[in-house]
Amino acid sequence: MAHPKRKHSNSRTGKRRSHHRLKKPTLASCKNCGEIKPPHSVCPNCGYYAGREVVRMED
Repeated sequence: MAHPKRKHSNSRTGKRRSHHRLKKPTLASCKNCGEIKPPHSVCPNCGYYAGREVVRMED
């Protein structure tokens, strides 16, 4: 197996790890009820998606 000839600098290691951070989840508001939900998904509160009821929610 190959071995590195020189140690990678802290700067180079940091550049590689710069994308390892946690990202905030993307959220959108439901156009029917206004609740916060993940985008491109059925609203867990009212069951609407793209202006249509796709899941009937029991009260």
